[in-house]
Amino acid sequence: MMETELICPCHFGLEAVLKREITDLGYEVSATEDGKVTFRGDSAAVARSNIFLRTAERVLLKAGAFRAVTFDELFEKTKALPWEDLLPRDAKVWVTKANSVKSALFSPTDIQSVMKKAIVERMKSACHLESLPETGAAYPLRVSILKDVVTVGIDTSGESLHKRGYRTDTVKAPISETLAAALLLLTPWKAGRSLADPFAGSGTFPIEAALIATRTAPGLNRSFLAENWGNLVPKQAWYRAAEEAMDLQDLSAPMELYGADIDPQAIRSAKENADRAGVLERIRFEVRDVKDFYVPGSFGFVVTNPPYGERLSEKKALPELYAVLGDRFEALDRWSMYLITSFEEAERYIGRKADRNRKIYNGMLKTYFYSFLGPKPPKDKE
Repeated sequence: MMETELICPCHFGLEAVLKREITDLGYEVSATEDGKVTFRGDSAAVARSNIFLRTAERVLLKAGAFRAVTFDELFEKTKALPWEDLLPRDAKVWVTKANSVKSALFSPTDIQSVMKKAIVERMKSACHLESLPETGAAYPLRVSILKDVVTVGIDTSGESLHKRGYRTDTVKAPISETLAAALLLLTPWKAGRSLADPFAGSGTFPIEAALIATRTAPGLNRSFLAENWGNLVPKQAWYRAAEEAMDLQDLSAPMELYGADIDPQAIRSAKENADRAGVLERIRFEVRDVKDFYVPGSFGFVVTNPPYGERLSEKKALPELYAVLGDRFEALDRWSMYLITSFEEAERYIGRKADRNRKIYNGMLKTYFYSFLGPKPPKDKE
């Protein structure tokens, strides 16, 4: 596969984190927009980005982009794309998702139907077929239309990249693995520094921290749709990317990771998830109410996802909960605290104004990532 453009969707507000990850992998970013980053890469980039990126939701191979304001135009311009260069004759192809913002074309089902027909017509003509068998590998398309510009991507990932494979046990209102990783990467925390989550739930923050500390690629132990695309991404690209990931792992990395939750079932789930991720021995989990939360040591990091109170009954308990969290944070020795919440009075009840406040969309929910910074630790003497 020649170099082309790859599109990585991400959480709104976290594009800069993903851009840095892509750049660190050695690729040139060509565009950064709300909720996605586009970069140039070849078949090796498809494998490496799926295996290594912690904050992308998926990796799309860009098939084309064009302007369309009528369904006739959508059909003709979709048909004009060189599908025979992208798909094998027996490809199973369909538009799995279409979304439209500020555009003349807005019906997802009609967009999906028209584009599917256009691709079938192009493939039948180019491959001299009366009908497409569609018995081969799956090539699902994801289409976004913004201000009448249609961008067509072929999904190389399959299941979303937040599904690392370790979290089969979740609790109410879990934070996704990709969001947790992105938030950790926004902090100065690094391997060897203490990190604690007093609302650990299913353990996502400490587990993702352990994966970051050991430099374990998030996609190392899962499979991807494009592994079956021999025409675009040879098997060798996947083998090489997996070998690179295993060579980079550092299982001897020092870490002090701690997760607590008031719910015993949540802690059982967290331990099972950590075990599947291969990091159970590296995290101390325990059942503990936030009012009893304490971690020894200095200059550590609290990174947490406390209850938001999306239900009215829960909302009444939030002022006291956040006040208790503020008290427990104050009791720690020169720590910093980072928390994501949609509770707009968090600072008031924590009792301190955040040093930084970043707006992030957790799905459709507007949240804030508050940074309460502690003092920097003294530099190690030579």
